[in-house]
Amino acid sequence: MNLEYGPPTRNAYGEALVELGRQHEEIVVLDGDLAKSTRTYMFQQEFPERFYNVGIQEANMVGLAAGLSASGLLPFVSSFACFLTNRAYDQMRVSVAYPRLNVKFVASHGGISGGEDGATQQSVEDLALMSSLPGMIVCVPADGYATRALMPQLLTAETSCYMRTGRPRVPVIYDSESESGIELGKANVIRPGDDLTIVACGLLVAEALVAAENLAEEGVEAEVIDSHTMKPLDEATIVQSARKTGRVVVAEEHQIWGGLGSAVARALSAREPVPMRFVAIDDTYAESGEARELLDAYGLTAPHIYNKARELLD
Repeated sequence: MNLEYGPPTRNAYGEALVELGRQHEEIVVLDGDLAKSTRTYMFQQEFPERFYNVGIQEANMVGLAAGLSASGLLPFVSSFACFLTNRAYDQMRVSVAYPRLNVKFVASHGGISGGEDGATQQSVEDLALMSSLPGMIVCVPADGYATRALMPQLLTAETSCYMRTGRPRVPVIYDSESESGIELGKANVIRPGDDLTIVACGLLVAEALVAAENLAEEGVEAEVIDSHTMKPLDEATIVQSARKTGRVVVAEEHQIWGGLGSAVARALSAREPVPMRFVAIDDTYAESGEARELLDAYGLTAPHIYNKARELLD
């Protein structure tokens, strides 16, 4: 399967942020001295009076965002995923989630595909941390179209949200026409099938499609679901698919503990128990390297999804 590659999802975030900023004067943006990397510099260039470079002090940045939210503004907060979710977790918990304030966190360089920056800047725990905060919406778009589609929905959601974006160019999954069908909290069945279900998010949606094509060459029709919203999980769509196929593989660029796989397993164990396999980072941190090499080294590519599927089928 030949995949067409588009810009990184962080680019789509920056572009969508500017578009929303033109429509909503209450939007303010905070960044931890990484505006060029997170792409919030696009907003800074057009609305400098509504942009705050807080510097390398993520905890203070979240506290400031909480105050701005309590004052009636709509803050978007950005940094690298590992810096934001690890260094400022206490502030996100106590100053934002506990008082139920409306702050939008959009974190770049999620997962290990940040590549050469190494383990200290590769976030493998962010989805587990953010989904554990009461009231927090958590999503991982697969491409630029999905990112742009989700941004206005994050804005109108009357609760705090966390969206992970990435550094590398990504395969194009959607297009301008299908963008309207991307709904926060609703998973998308992007390839129908009757023999096996593959649930994925982010970069691994494309890998799941490749694995499904390889399985199809052997007469196995895999259903591929893009679960771009991890919380709230679209249990109905996943349960319906599992009931039809009887087997589920979950694939994600995240630590195996506490991510999408855990959420899907919890839902299915209560409503439709089926045999499952998981493609994720197996209880370790990654090393420094080129993104594609790291994804392959840590078992996050189409052949690994295919192998897990064959385990269930055999």
